[in-house]
Amino acid sequence: MNTEPDYCCILIPCLNEAKAIGPLLDSLKPLGLPIIVVDDGSDDGTPEMVRERGVTLIQHAQRSGKGEALRTGFREALERGYQAALTMDGDGQHIAADVPRILAVARRYPNHIVTGARLINRHKQPNYRRRANNFADWGISWACGQRLIDTQSGQRYYPKAVLELHGIQTQGFVFESEILIEAAWQCGVRVASVPIESRYEHTQVDGPRQFRVSHFKPVPDFLRITFHVIGKIVGAGFLLDNYRRVRREKPLLIDPGKDTGSTTDEAEAHARA
Repeated sequence: MNTEPDYCCILIPCLNEAKAIGPLLDSLKPLGLPIIVVDDGSDDGTPEMVRERGVTLIQHAQRSGKGEALRTGFREALERGYQAALTMDGDGQHIAADVPRILAVARRYPNHIVTGARLINRHKQPNYRRRANNFADWGISWACGQRLIDTQSGQRYYPKAVLELHGIQTQGFVFESEILIEAAWQCGVRVASVPIESRYEHTQVDGPRQFRVSHFKPVPDFLRITFHVIGKIVGAGFLLDNYRRVRREKPLLIDPGKDTGSTTDEAEAHARA
């Protein structure tokens, strides 16, 4: 896989990230990859911070949710001729250093979605979020017919086949669950994961500081994801072969600096944590 700037772009959907988006873009620029930022109606100066960095900015006139921001970014990436997009959240939880690691796995596993799975220092993740994510992993794995890890991570590499998917109408955070399922159903795309750090605070001169409050609303958004995934499984006839396969297989979890491509015992321990 070519990793020149005209091959893959970085795509950042954001809403009110004026405090974090500038440093994030500054850290990404040395990678030499084109950057597309989709601003979903911010009113805190985020667009101005993006314009100062000279990267591509698309603005929604009104807030439409993360799903629509990603759809907008996918269309822009395809129109510009990119063959893949690597998404990151704009709040600083995803860092530039993990981008080459994800791209390295994408080279080894073409036509895979590659996710940054927040498994390192996972104890930093709030307990209720960890339990909810585990339950989502179980349901989405069942629907996809492949055991997955951290299906709610926003740091992902999407190949062109996924950017071109049609018929995904879901909005908000449900979109990122839906696209994993539809990628598996429509074009047989599988998922590989790269362990990344679970970051729920960052360090500043006067000590650790929490990231801004997440736009993800734990109860309503989790319920939307749960009911949507369950509905797809039931509607598809319970997918018993998928269920058996998920119970039998291990997740494809790769640390490009440590192993040769197989899921290791250490990775399994991370996945169970």
